[in-house]
Amino acid sequence: MSTKYLLVSGGVISGIGKGVIASSLGVLLKSIGLKVTSIKIDPYMNIDAGLMNPLEYFDLGKPYQQISDTENDDRHGECFVLDDGGEVDLDLGNYERYLNITLTRENNITTGKIYQHVIKRERNGDYLGKTVSASGFHIDLATDIRKVQIVPHLTDAVQDWIQEVAKVPVDSTGERPDICIIELGGTVGDIESAPFIEALRCLRRRAGQNNFLHCHVSLIPVINEEQKTKPTQAAIKEIRSAGLSPDIIACRCSQPLQKSTTDKLAMYCQVEPEEVVAVHDVPSTYHVPPLLERQGLIPLLREVLRLENLTIPPSLTQSGAETWQTWKNLTNAQDRAQETVTICLVGKYTTLHDSYLSVRKSLEHASMRCARKLEIIWLNSTDLEKETLSESPAAFHKAWHQLCTASGILVPGGFGKRGIEGMIAAAKWAREKKVPYLGICLGMQIAVIEFCRSICGIEHAQSEEMDQLAENKVIIHMPEVSKTPTGAGMRLGLRNTVFQDNSGFSKLRALYEPETIRSNGVLADSNSTTTATADGEVASKSSPSEPLVISERHRHRYEINPEYVPVMASHGLDFIGKDESGKRMEIMEIKDHPWFVGVQYHPEYLSRVLRPSKPYLGFVAAAAGCLDEVMVRSTKMVNGNTKESTNGM
Repeated sequence: MSTKYLLVSGGVISGIGKGVIASSLGVLLKSIGLKVTSIKIDPYMNIDAGLMNPLEYFDLGKPYQQISDTENDDRHGECFVLDDGGEVDLDLGNYERYLNITLTRENNITTGKIYQHVIKRERNGDYLGKTVSASGFHIDLATDIRKVQIVPHLTDAVQDWIQEVAKVPVDSTGERPDICIIELGGTVGDIESAPFIEALRCLRRRAGQNNFLHCHVSLIPVINEEQKTKPTQAAIKEIRSAGLSPDIIACRCSQPLQKSTTDKLAMYCQVEPEEVVAVHDVPSTYHVPPLLERQGLIPLLREVLRLENLTIPPSLTQSGAETWQTWKNLTNAQDRAQETVTICLVGKYTTLHDSYLSVRKSLEHASMRCARKLEIIWLNSTDLEKETLSESPAAFHKAWHQLCTASGILVPGGFGKRGIEGMIAAAKWAREKKVPYLGICLGMQIAVIEFCRSICGIEHAQSEEMDQLAENKVIIHMPEVSKTPTGAGMRLGLRNTVFQDNSGFSKLRALYEPETIRSNGVLADSNSTTTATADGEVASKSSPSEPLVISERHRHRYEINPEYVPVMASHGLDFIGKDESGKRMEIMEIKDHPWFVGVQYHPEYLSRVLRPSKPYLGFVAAAAGCLDEVMVRSTKMVNGNTKESTNGM
């Protein structure tokens, strides 16, 4: 059976929500038992997202202090890391979180990556007088013709790439996906998107009838209480002129579409009224899949793609339906939650919330599991520093008031020395005042620096990243990693962490240990042993005589200096998790504290809507005052032999 494709493109403006809509369509497809994969096309020239500043503004090249709120659309946001170490666009994180799939770096196509691929083939002589495929037919070239062009060679390379990646299994079934969702980044009409639009036009022809569906996302602005359709009409006209004709128009609007608006769009955009879908503002992005379902998207997808011709195993149909019901129950329960948990995120890039998108989503997943509404205080760490007191006393006192009144304090990852002392001050407050604290990557290193200064009496304890000439470098550069900032120049991807013998007290270990998942998705019993899998299963259950091993994704180039570990341990800072060599510190935890945990890895990259990351779940539960309840519930899940859907979200 041929792979089916669902293309999601966008018009009028960027940042319109294509990624959430693409992921939501995937959720609907998985709810009926289909196997879904995703590809993101980014038209920028970078090979990947690894060297991008999350606050970068592409058009003007302004530093972050000079960027106005109206310019946020062109700022990149976080770099998401995959199991294979691929540094990719943040939308791949949306796909993995919503669909519970595991993607690779090949699922992210960029202009730079595809040009590099074609140029490499040209240098290898692949195009020298050979037969070159051009959009489904062949052209025989004379042996003296060696010109490599955008059309057909680059556009063919894009199609070949998509078709090959679409075959790769991405979930625990280990089977070829039924449908590949393709998101075209940017806005239709941008000059850099032109080769990809042509390639997708040709792909529609290659795929064949009833194997390709195009959903175009557009904006319906509301001016003087009137819903305006002209921008969408113009966007549809433009994409049709490029050779693509959308089957579905998803309309982003601040309010539900009026019937007159839907009818007008159907008439002037040459689609049926039921093919005009309203995606209005909702309380959270997790409400988008149910919103689409209520508008009849599943029957429409079945009809256009002839999904009845696919053979779906009854087990996947059942698991999809069960997981879909769980999804709806969870989002409905979140709407009814009465209590709020307030988390203070102390970071370097807080002017753009998408810089910490995976962190924010992980906090949301955990708060839903804890039946709490989530309030995040976005605190710029520089506002906590003494210099700010003299420069802007109001900002300083406001920042400290927010920090002191928060239920929990989180210090996420980052690079560079700006705002470091503010983060150290936040960690000190959390440790001394028994406020739940979670340090991620840099955040763990911050907690170590503060502990060394305040408790161990190590004066001027510092990170080599901040001061290469520091007297006491408690954080050092990893010897195997290059000191030159280059692409993939870090310790990246899925790596194992071994809980140590001194971890018996650990609250984090207690959370990891129950939810041990076999490769077939069934929770293990208390005496079994399994290995970590790549489908988001992060725990490998140990037998009584074997250590507990977990697998999480990493992205760092600095680590705890092992020379200082004995001193810290003697003062009460336990490193309960290390890498497989036993030399690299991965997890720290303070025993006599409600929750003071630091991890070198990035657990947010493996958090899922229906299976929150354990460090985030424990942190939010401690901040909400329900950690004991959450830990008991996790134990009951195992004793009750709870199952996780093999193909669930």
